[in-house]
Amino acid sequence: MAIPYTLLATLFAFIIFAFIARRLVKLPANVWLLFLAQPLGMCSSAIIVFAGGIVATKIAAKPELATLPLTVMILGTASAVIPASMLMKKVGRRKGTMIGLGVAILGAILCMFASLNAEFGLLVSGSFLLGSSMAFVAQMRFAAIESLPDIKDSPKAISVLMIGGIFAAILGPEAAIVAKDWIDSPHGFAGSFLILAVFLVVALTLISLLKPIGFSQESQSHAGRPLLQIIRQPVFIISACAGGIAYSVMSYIMTATPLSMHEVDGHSLQHTKWVVQSHIIAMYLPSLFSASLIRYLGLAKLMIIGSLLYLAVVIIGISGNDYLHYWWVMVLLGIGWNFLFTSGTLLLPEAYSASERFKTQAVNDFSIFFAQAMASLSAGFVLFGYGWTILLNIAIPAVLIMFAVSIWYLTGQRKNLRSTEN
Repeated sequence: MAIPYTLLATLFAFIIFAFIARRLVKLPANVWLLFLAQPLGMCSSAIIVFAGGIVATKIAAKPELATLPLTVMILGTASAVIPASMLMKKVGRRKGTMIGLGVAILGAILCMFASLNAEFGLLVSGSFLLGSSMAFVAQMRFAAIESLPDIKDSPKAISVLMIGGIFAAILGPEAAIVAKDWIDSPHGFAGSFLILAVFLVVALTLISLLKPIGFSQESQSHAGRPLLQIIRQPVFIISACAGGIAYSVMSYIMTATPLSMHEVDGHSLQHTKWVVQSHIIAMYLPSLFSASLIRYLGLAKLMIIGSLLYLAVVIIGISGNDYLHYWWVMVLLGIGWNFLFTSGTLLLPEAYSASERFKTQAVNDFSIFFAQAMASLSAGFVLFGYGWTILLNIAIPAVLIMFAVSIWYLTGQRKNLRSTEN
């Protein structure tokens, strides 16, 4: 077995970066533990995107089902969002996240056995469990915000956590390639899911070191406003649109890209891997400077830029099927996602008080991941039924809606976005 130099170098760089950044950026220890744990948990998504679809094309009954593992993973996330939020409200962020990562370990093991035995149903089941765990991983961003003594540090904390996604972008696909033949299996990639299980065990151990994230007296003693009253606020609608459209358009195009590249247009596995890695890097690399962009431009202008980047994705994608076309599509898709999702995340706390945070966060994340699941589910059918160009054109209405919502936010006064009943 060859020594995985690239993978080891990435892990080493990850640890060194965290060590240096902690001394340069003053944030609580919890944020840095979350920074270390989150990319390891996020590798579930990267490995399913890269390896799950390829394995599925070999063991599924029809090629149209190749995107089913990823779609089921996203459905697992959507279905687990509300239970995850309620569980964390009951047992706390630390214990709740540990339970979620435990579910992910089981899912990785099921996917490993699915690859070993060519069991498509087992692959789908494991993907669902991995997706369920992502509902817990997604809430790490709220745990980071709630760990801050000063809420003004929220852009900085969110940027730090999203920078960790850069390492997930490299670790996930790289681990999938390096470890795919560690275990003999008829269709490969069994070892990829084994190394994923190892990553998840490490993440669970790091989360166990979190200091308890306290609940305010307000949170404990007041139920807050009715949920309908909260979600009718313009500030909630804008935040949910930013997150939902960011994720659904991104997932729709991302799900189809590896299949269109490798299975339809015949691009190499290495080229496909690099495009997927470039996309995930582009999703998180802007976080190195997004806090500064937010400070100078504001959230509304950042959302407008994100919407324009999504429009550029469609234009470039329909102009050709060469390697560079796919690369630019995925890179711009990643940057646009970062701007839109970061804006939505930072805008959401304006919609709720401390006592309302769990139910509001749950509804927000459910709407995001449900939209993502529906988009992912349709990607394979549209790609194989109508082709890459039609698939991209279908995304245009969502992009235009996001642009309109961003203009609404820009032209409206911030004070008028909050409910007068708040």
